[in-house]
Amino acid sequence: MYNATGTAIGVPGRPKDRMARFGGVSLLLTAVATAAAVFARVAADADQDTLLESLLAVDDNRAIYGVSGAARLLSGVTLFVAGWCLWSTWIIRQRFATPWVPYLFASSGLCTAVSGIMVLVVTAYPEPDVVVTGGAVAGSIAEVVEVAWDLRWITAKVGFAIASVALMLAARYQWQVGGTLRRIAPVSALIGFAMQFIWLDSATLLHPVVGSAFFLWLVAIGAMLATGRTERYFIQRYSGGEAQT
Repeated sequence: MYNATGTAIGVPGRPKDRMARFGGVSLLLTAVATAAAVFARVAADADQDTLLESLLAVDDNRAIYGVSGAARLLSGVTLFVAGWCLWSTWIIRQRFATPWVPYLFASSGLCTAVSGIMVLVVTAYPEPDVVVTGGAVAGSIAEVVEVAWDLRWITAKVGFAIASVALMLAARYQWQVGGTLRRIAPVSALIGFAMQFIWLDSATLLHPVVGSAFFLWLVAIGAMLATGRTERYFIQRYSGGEAQT
């Protein structure tokens, strides 16, 4: 709660935290960019069984696949910004919540941004003179594209997995704060745990469900941060209290 001057009631001299709001807006932008990246990637239909088939699909849908890379790059940048903003809030600086959550979000954003850049690298190359030898893609251009393709795959998965750890850690502090955040905490932990299934090819059918849940989490938490609701819960819980260890 705030008075007419914008100072938090119960926390003398503490104004509304702009960084928390910027962090929330950044999470909302991450959600939008992530959704755009996923839709464009699915439309491009470039995730084929073999690298050769994938590259041929990219060549047929080069513009759409490029959009997926640009959107993925943007989602990584906005997630990094969100992590930096959250680290700068009084909630984190005074250890009412762990700094590991913004650290992990920033790291996840960097990995995602690299993955987006690799998609753009694959898209930018002109149609290669692909030679298939024993099932492998050869040729000077194709070798560069193959490295970029592999980096795209691993950095995307690492980024998603790191974000999942951030959700599981955030769940503990959401539970401690109470209110709506306490009700969200088990959902955060469950989504974070399920996101680790990104490493299992056998869980392919689960991936769209988990990805959609993560999107909704970004929207919900981003909106709560952007409107100051999350900050108010922390003020109500810890005004006059000591930070958690």
